[in-house]
Amino acid sequence: MAETREEWIKKRAYALWEEEGYPTGRDSIHWEQARHECEALEGSAANGKEAKSKAKRAVTAPKSVATGAKTNGVVTPAPKRTASRKTAS
Repeated sequence: MAETREEWIKKRAYALWEEEGYPTGRDSIHWEQARHECEALEGSAANGKEAKSKAKRAVTAPKSVATGAKTNGVVTPAPKRTASRKTAS
């Protein structure tokens, strides 16, 4: 089962408290730090998904360009492909 946002923050705040040696009176500071870390992670995850979808759109070319098809009487050449070949020694 997936962990909720509040559960993640709670566990992270507890870990921060432990890392600092169990100080008293810093619970709100640990909670805020954990909340900020969670927001940063959520933002980077959203940016990662967006970047992947943009990269996928950039790689996918229209079929006419990819195949060298004729469009409006103009032949569009297919993109050059470079293949690496291993030579036998």
